[in-house]
Amino acid sequence: MGPLRVVDEKGGSPLRAQKLAAVLAVLLIRSDQVVMAEQLTREIWGELPPRRDTASIYVCISRLRKFLSRPGQQNPIITRPGGYMLRRASSECDFDVFQQLVADGRKCVRYGEPAQAALCFEQALALWRGPAFGNVQTGPIVAGFLKRLDEMRIECAEMSAEAHLELGRHRELVGRLRSLVAEFPLRETFYRQLMLALYRSDQKSEALGIYESARRVLDRELGLEPGRKLRELRHTVLAST
Repeated sequence: MGPLRVVDEKGGSPLRAQKLAAVLAVLLIRSDQVVMAEQLTREIWGELPPRRDTASIYVCISRLRKFLSRPGQQNPIITRPGGYMLRRASSECDFDVFQQLVADGRKCVRYGEPAQAALCFEQALALWRGPAFGNVQTGPIVAGFLKRLDEMRIECAEMSAEAHLELGRHRELVGRLRSLVAEFPLRETFYRQLMLALYRSDQKSEALGIYESARRVLDRELGLEPGRKLRELRHTVLAST
């Protein structure tokens, strides 16, 4: 999870050619599905494809096959009528591992196992090495995938913090939640979690300050007041002072 690279027993190999990286990204996103040549053309060149776009895609695929070729192994890219398909096992891509860890964490939450849930969520977040596909130009397929992936990462961070709060790790969470609030200033959940962590760490005035900060940001950016959960937590803090 980060810049696109291919890892084998010799280490990691980044794809420096922009077009090849874009083609590989699309094939990975649509693994085990046929991606039509027209879709690849649109992903790379948008509405201004080259005259010989089909030949250009063929060249990209040929170079990509060479890059992915490993002795004694079948090349993962296969040709299908009108397009190409990449075959891979679910364990060969960080995204699949990330999804499975998040699913495992959710299951642990349902079963009332916060410690195991926190471990799963932390392992999932540890897979991130930076912005996903940070070295890939974004066409419609990649952009849609990245939007979905970013939302999953944010939800994973929220669930991880919730599990740690349930385990009583309030003081340890304060620094991380401050960073998450700064990174996602319109995400009310992080404000609530930071307020709760501060409140349970006997920092009530700071908790109330976080509420006021959230109120100002939400009003300025969205024209909205804080939601019910944030308001209720503020009342709880005020009542305890």
